[in-house]
Amino acid sequence: MPVIKLFNTMGRSIEEFTPLVPGKVGFYGCGPTVYNYAHIGNLRTYVFEDILVRSLRRFGLDVTHVMNITDVGHLSGDDDTGEDKMVRSARERGQSVLQIASYYTDAFFADTDRLGIARPSVVCKATEHVQDMIKLIQRIEKGGYTYVAGGNLYFDVSKFPNYGKLANLRLEDLKAGARIEVDENKKNPQDFVLWFTKSKFENQALLWDSPWGVGYPGWHVECSAMSMKYLGESFDIHAGGVDHIPVHHTNEIAQSEAATGKPWVRYWLHAEFLVLDKGKMSKSKGSFITLQNLIDEGFEALDYRYFCLGGHYRSQLSFSSDALAQAKASRHTMLDRFLDLKAQAGTNPLPNRNSLHAGALERLERFDNLLADDLAVPRALAELWGLLKDPSLPPIDVVVAALDMDTVLGIGLAQAKRDEKSISNDERAKIQALVERRTEAKKAKNWAEADALRQELKDMGVVLEDSPAGTTWKLAKA
Repeated sequence: MPVIKLFNTMGRSIEEFTPLVPGKVGFYGCGPTVYNYAHIGNLRTYVFEDILVRSLRRFGLDVTHVMNITDVGHLSGDDDTGEDKMVRSARERGQSVLQIASYYTDAFFADTDRLGIARPSVVCKATEHVQDMIKLIQRIEKGGYTYVAGGNLYFDVSKFPNYGKLANLRLEDLKAGARIEVDENKKNPQDFVLWFTKSKFENQALLWDSPWGVGYPGWHVECSAMSMKYLGESFDIHAGGVDHIPVHHTNEIAQSEAATGKPWVRYWLHAEFLVLDKGKMSKSKGSFITLQNLIDEGFEALDYRYFCLGGHYRSQLSFSSDALAQAKASRHTMLDRFLDLKAQAGTNPLPNRNSLHAGALERLERFDNLLADDLAVPRALAELWGLLKDPSLPPIDVVVAALDMDTVLGIGLAQAKRDEKSISNDERAKIQALVERRTEAKKAKNWAEADALRQELKDMGVVLEDSPAGTTWKLAKA
């Protein structure tokens, strides 16, 4: 097993990964707030987490992956402002909160299934763990970190000396930069609610009895309570999007370590934004794209997964229809190349990894080393391409090694099939060249040549589909 190195947001440095318990990994990834569909920016983070889990398991580690489902308590502002996202969605759609939660939970997992993302070991709903949250809040209260104001129970960040350490922020600087007191009950602007009572909203749909009155938990406390229930009071990895660093994950650390008096999470991993021309996607602003939107445009879910693999998880990834179309073309070229090699390999039983040609084993070793180097997935993907194009290796060895790599990348090699009318790579390249010539003719407004090329392609049994994202093609049904 190679030495695994990961970038730890806590400390902003690459660190060797050593699990608390040898051979085992406790991993918690922030799950969705199920008030709407996940957008493709959200899904990029879950693809990253899937690659992380697959890589750790590839290296022989037993990973327990826990994911929460937030179905109560997440306000429209992460800093306790606005109203509960679930309640707002239920009101807008004329349904109950539980109906909304059930529908969008199913939709979320339908999306992750289509993207080839493995289901977590444990999926825990906030509404089913309120008593665990209450018990954790009582421990925090016993330690003297809370106060009651306006009917709500707050965490006093001034009592936690290292507040802001994940985001490299000092409490003094936060106080100096605070211009607006958004909640007059707070002693400090960064204080956050552990338990809301009826004083927050008059029409809150889901309420529970508690030592502080009838109400519901704050969003931040659910992750602390549920992660510790399933992974223990200290565990290995917590992951999520970079937007969680300054508030949500910072507050999780404060309340967790205040309750236990010991370090909570050892490695923090965060995925960067997927960005559009107009900035990052936002459900609150209505500027978001779903996986189904991409499928409706003629893409496959795994085309989007392949697109995500082209950017390192710690770098922002710019999304456009053209970029996705390029990823689709690359992925399908890869599938065709793999199928050509598979046909050359014949129907003989595939050898196991240990009996492969030395050149194939060297490529697999490089692939593993790249994954272990803070998930250098774009370079690992390039290694797969190099394998598929390596003429020195027997086709059957390439097929075995490629399938082995794809157990992490998840591009769909094992499920790849020829189109209804099978064509060779040379034929496909000829078609693609004609399509590109037609595109250039259209750009030059040479409509006669463009029409002639369309007809030539039609005579070859090729159907063109023009869209704002560009031109795609498929073979006419026999």
